[in-house]
Amino acid sequence: MGMFVHILSSRKNMIVRLGYVSISMRLGKKVTSSSTVTFTNYNKIATEKSKLEKLKTITLSNLNDLEIILKYNAENNIHFYRITSALIPLVTHPQVGYFGHREIFKKDFEHLGKLIKEYKMRVDTHPDQFNVLNSINHEVVENTKKNLMRQLEWFDDLNYPDGKMVLHVGGATGGKEDGIKRFIYNFREFPKEITSRLIIENDDKTYTARDVLNLCKILEIPMVLDVHHHNCNNYGELIEDLLEEIFNTWNKEKLHPKIHFSSPKEHVKDKKHSDYINANDFVEFLEKAKNIDRDFDVMLECKQKDEALYLLTKDIKIIRPHYKWIDDSSFEV
Repeated sequence: MGMFVHILSSRKNMIVRLGYVSISMRLGKKVTSSSTVTFTNYNKIATEKSKLEKLKTITLSNLNDLEIILKYNAENNIHFYRITSALIPLVTHPQVGYFGHREIFKKDFEHLGKLIKEYKMRVDTHPDQFNVLNSINHEVVENTKKNLMRQLEWFDDLNYPDGKMVLHVGGATGGKEDGIKRFIYNFREFPKEITSRLIIENDDKTYTARDVLNLCKILEIPMVLDVHHHNCNNYGELIEDLLEEIFNTWNKEKLHPKIHFSSPKEHVKDKKHSDYINANDFVEFLEKAKNIDRDFDVMLECKQKDEALYLLTKDIKIIRPHYKWIDDSSFEV
């Protein structure tokens, strides 16, 4: 059993921590760790030396702004954060790829890692959707392996052993059963250093929470429940009937379970994310999770990022004034 399960045995309250994705709306557009250059513009640069300087300049800007964001999170007691997949420009482009950034920015990564450790922050990544582990195209699978290795290296360079990468199951060519079989086969062929970092999320159109739960049980890896995706794509089962099994996929992990939460833009099954979180829906989910009474972290996936987090905390305090707040983003239910 995970250590957080043992902690729960000595107390009654469930601790929930809120986090946000990549961009801080409050810091503004000038602070971004996602700056990049298109390959077209990169390719127009005259010399190899100038091309390298361009990549180095953008990377340094991203790392400096990531430091600003991490410090901002710490100042505002935000303990959970998703690092952008665009941290290193063109690192996943087949005609650019690795350009020596690990050696060039070794001290910068070490410094950021020390901040994450000092602030006791949980960080993870969500590799882009073109990373498809179960693709029928061998080249896509090989590129996925390379891309995941790049992000794995970030965690290594940060000296952050708890880093995880969120991945979807992928495509369903030949049907979902074949898609799952390909995922299992390729997963077992991938290096352990990659697969030990992967956590799998249900999606909003193909692989349901039950599908992913069964897959994660087979592979003995953690599952990330996306509540919005479940509402859009399910077999009619209730989320509360799956939740304990999903959380139990984290039993061997040091970190406690994490989920994704967002609100639909319009109707219940609208796949588009709203700018903010519907606090009533969120509290309803918390009350269901309370029956399991296990700590978990929540990544809020909404367009207003940290501003949505702040508004949600205000709304929760109105809807459930008896919840005990630990700090600005963590509370007991």
